[in-house]
Amino acid sequence: MEVILAENSGFCFGVKQAINLAEKQAEVNRGKRIFTCGPLIHNSMVTGQLKDKGVQIISSLSECSEGDVVIVRSHGEPKAFYDLADEKKVTLVDATCPFVKKIHHLVKDAYEEGKRVVIIGDKDHPEVIGVNGWCENTATIVNSKEDASEILGENIFIVCQTTITKSLLDDILSVLDKNGVNYEIKNTICSATTDRQKSCLMVAKDCDCMVIVGDKKSSNTQKLEEISKEVCKNTFFVENTSDLPLKSLKKYCKIGVAAGASTPEFAIKEVIATMSEITLDNEMLTMADFMDDIDKSLRLPRVGEIVNGTIHQVTEKEIIVNMGCKKDGIIPKDEVTLEGEQKLSDLFKEGDEIQAKVIKTDDGDGGILLSKKKLEINEHWKEIEDALENKTVITVKVQRAVNGGVIASYKEVSGFIPLSQLSDKFVESADEFMGKELDVRVTRVDQRRGRTVFSHKAILAEEKAKALEEIWNSIHVDDIVEGTVMRFTDYGAFVDLGGIDGLLHISEISWGKLKNPGEVLEIGQKVQVKILSMNAEKGKISLGLKQTRPEPWSVINENYQVGQVVTGKVVQIKEYGAFVELEPGLDGLVHISEVAHKRLTSIADELELGQEVSAKILEIDEERKRISLSIKATVEPPVVEEEPAAEEEEVKAEEE
Repeated sequence: MEVILAENSGFCFGVKQAINLAEKQAEVNRGKRIFTCGPLIHNSMVTGQLKDKGVQIISSLSECSEGDVVIVRSHGEPKAFYDLADEKKVTLVDATCPFVKKIHHLVKDAYEEGKRVVIIGDKDHPEVIGVNGWCENTATIVNSKEDASEILGENIFIVCQTTITKSLLDDILSVLDKNGVNYEIKNTICSATTDRQKSCLMVAKDCDCMVIVGDKKSSNTQKLEEISKEVCKNTFFVENTSDLPLKSLKKYCKIGVAAGASTPEFAIKEVIATMSEITLDNEMLTMADFMDDIDKSLRLPRVGEIVNGTIHQVTEKEIIVNMGCKKDGIIPKDEVTLEGEQKLSDLFKEGDEIQAKVIKTDDGDGGILLSKKKLEINEHWKEIEDALENKTVITVKVQRAVNGGVIASYKEVSGFIPLSQLSDKFVESADEFMGKELDVRVTRVDQRRGRTVFSHKAILAEEKAKALEEIWNSIHVDDIVEGTVMRFTDYGAFVDLGGIDGLLHISEISWGKLKNPGEVLEIGQKVQVKILSMNAEKGKISLGLKQTRPEPWSVINENYQVGQVVTGKVVQIKEYGAFVELEPGLDGLVHISEVAHKRLTSIADELELGQEVSAKILEIDEERKRISLSIKATVEPPVVEEEPAAEEEEVKAEEE
C-alpha cells in the first residue's frame, strides 16, 4: 500500500498563530481566568488540549468579568464584541487570522463609503458573522447561484469567506455578470485555502481512495471532502484513527490523505501510521506476493520525478527512451527546446544517455510522457533563486495582464510583477508594458508552489539613486549651474538641476523685494543659479539667482553718476517723498520739494505707485547707500508773466 499526503495539509498560518497565542497566555496568565468565546478553531482535540492548560470556552462575553483574559479566535469577531470587551474591562488577546482581519478593514471602509456589502459564504459560519459585524450587520450573504440571482442594484462591494471554493465564487460572479450587476470584488479566499484545495484535488485524481482528516464541524475540511468526491468516489472523512475503515482500506493500493487547516500534525501522522501498518496477517505468501515484490522493484516513476534513461529511437516528432521499467518514456518534440530550424536528430541519437522529467504516467498509448523543457525549468528556477540570494538582475518579458499586475516570463518560468512594482510612478494600466523586456530584481521565490515575484521598480530606484549620486558628486557649493523652474510656492521656487530639485528662496531671487516668485520667473524657464548650500543627507540644496548678478551698490560708480538723468518706477510713497526703483535692489529718493516746481501738500497729487518717471541724480552717498533724485530738475520751470508798471496802469485809466 502506498500512502500519499497532499501538500499544504494541516495547520495554516492563522491557526498556528491562534494556538501559539492561546498557549502563551496559558503560561503567562496562570491564576487568571482565560477564555475563548466559542472554539478557538474547529477541532475538538485541539480545544480539548487547551482546556487542559486552562483555556476554557464560553458562549458570550456576559460569562466573564473584569480582569479576565479573552482570546479572540481565528475566525474573528464583530466590532460590537470589541466595544463590549472595553465596557467590561476584559483583557483581549486578538488571535484573528490576518487574512480575516484584512476583510474586516475592507468591509468597514466600504460601508463607511456608502457601498452595499455582499459576503459570499455561510451565514452561520463564525467568520461570516464576524465580518458582517463590521458593517453593522447590513451585509447581504450569498452561498449559491439562487442567492446571487436576488442581488440587483449599483455600488455593490463583494468579499468572500476565506474558506469557500473558487468554483463557488466563479458561479456567483457569473450570475451577477449575467444580470448586469455593477460590483467591485475583492477575492479574499485565503491563498492557503486555495493551495490546500488544489493539492487535495491533484492527489485525489491520482489515488484509488482518499482519506480526509479533520473535525466534522470544520468548514474548510468539509470543502476538501466535497472536492475529493468530485474525482474520487472512494472518499472517507475521519476525525481520528478510530474512524478509519481499515477493512475497506485494505483493498486499495494507492491512498491519498488530505487534512483541513485546523487539523493538528499529530492527528495526520497517527492516521498515516495506522494505515501503513495494514498487513495481510497470518496469510501464506503466494507467488502473487512475490510478483508484487517484483513489480515494486520495477515500479513506474511518478509525475514530477526526474528519470534517467537511454535513447532507443529518435524520430521527427519524438524521442523514445528506455528507462529500465515495463514502459518506455516518450519525449514529444514540443517538450524539447529547439532553436531556429533545429531537429531532434541534430541534438540526440540512439544510445545517448538522457535525463528528463515525468509529466504524465500514461500518454494514452502505453508510454510515460517525459519532458526536457520541464527539467530545464528546474535550472531556470535555480537561476532565479540565485538572483534572489545574490541580489543580481535578470531580464523578463511581460506576457499578459492579470488582476493587480502582470505575468512576466524568465525563460520557461512565469512570475508576477505587481502594478506597484512595474514603475517608480503610478501605473493605472499595464497595457504600455505588454510585450516589453524589463530588468527586474527577484523579491520572492517559492518553487514548490511555482510562485516568484519580480520588481522592475527596484531597478528604477537603483538607477535613480545612482544618477542622483552622480549629480551630487558633480556639483559643489558656489558652482553656477543651469536649471529649470518647475513649480512655485509662497516662499520661493523649486528648480530642477537634472534630477535633483533645489530651492530658490524668494529672498535669493532678486536684489529687490518680491511678493511672489512669479513676478520675475516663469514655469519651464531656464535659469543660471548659484549653489549656496548642500545637504546630501537630507537631500536639500539651496540656490541663489541674484548671486549670479552684481549687487547694484558694488558697481554703482560704473553705472550711475551725479547729474545723470535716469528712468525708474515709483515703488513707495511717503509724506516726505517718493522712492523710485532704478533697478532691483537700487532705489533713489525724490524729496517732496524735488517732485515739481510748485509747492505740494501731497505727493499723491503728482505721482502714483508703478508710475514710470525720469529723474536727475543729485547725490550718491555710497557710505549710507542713498541716492537723492529730482524729477523737477528734468523739466523746465513754467513761464510766469510780468505784471504791468503802476504808471502804465494810471495812464491807461485816464485814457479810458
